[in-house]
Amino acid sequence: MKTLLKYFFILAIIPALFLTSCKEDNDTAGVDNPAFETLQSYLVDNQMDLNQVISTTENGKFATKTIDGKYIIDIRKAVDFDASHLTGAVNSTLGNILETAKGADKEILVVCYTGQTAARGVVALRLSGYPNAKLLKWGMSGQGSPAKWDANVGDAAVGHENWTNDAPVNPSTFPAPILYTTATEPTEILKERVQAMLENTTWSVGNADVLATPENYQINNYFSETDWNGFGHFKGAYRLNPLTLDGSQIFNLDPNQTIVTYCYTGQTSSIITAYLHVLGYDKAKSLMFGMNGLNNSHSQWTDNTAITGNRWVVGAH
Repeated sequence: MKTLLKYFFILAIIPALFLTSCKEDNDTAGVDNPAFETLQSYLVDNQMDLNQVISTTENGKFATKTIDGKYIIDIRKAVDFDASHLTGAVNSTLGNILETAKGADKEILVVCYTGQTAARGVVALRLSGYPNAKLLKWGMSGQGSPAKWDANVGDAAVGHENWTNDAPVNPSTFPAPILYTTATEPTEILKERVQAMLENTTWSVGNADVLATPENYQINNYFSETDWNGFGHFKGAYRLNPLTLDGSQIFNLDPNQTIVTYCYTGQTSSIITAYLHVLGYDKAKSLMFGMNGLNNSHSQWTDNTAITGNRWVVGAH
């Protein structure tokens, strides 16, 4: 009888032990997908979806060539800033840009070498109470220091075996990234994720790597269908646009893959990549210099005048 009672006692405590163990695991891990859902709802409800960070009716496109009347934050290295900078600019690091922005008394303009790193600063600002923040298109390369852009334009994709005119890949659906956080308020989750994005230094990739092994990446072209067909694209590429939280395209991205976004100049793809980092797609990368490094001589630039201004012409800047 004693043996039988002991047996029932053991059976009774096993579920309790299991539940206690699970609770401890959850406490250690923090909030996972509920945090993503909270962040998603907050961004959509507060007009901070991806398409609205890129461009809104009220605040305009994220990039501009206008300098006058701006609070200029230059995030280049101090040695280059000291050598030459725009009048009135203040020097900052990307990681410290939100602190620097506290001194702004007018619309913020972020400046870097080519406009691509500045895009990350603009995402941080637009998601942190500075919805009018913009970057200087082409960066200091368009202000008399063209060497970085001149050295990185070309036609690397022309004739390459991994450049094609095939139809885009039919996308699958994937779960959202897991966000590990102890925060429950959406503003605090967003603050944590913006900081994580600013600390992510492995956000870019060169066209040679992607051309050589496109199968190592989930590649997304952020063009219109006209330009997708006109330029051609990486073998196996997707065309997910507008890629919004309010729609379903964001869930066509695999959080476990290295997602590479490419555009015309690398500035829009940098914006998208930074935004994806905020959402938890931490392996996402932006293709540096975009189509300008892949197919700069292509007639699509001149045949489609709507995009002509996104082509870098050596000697014209």
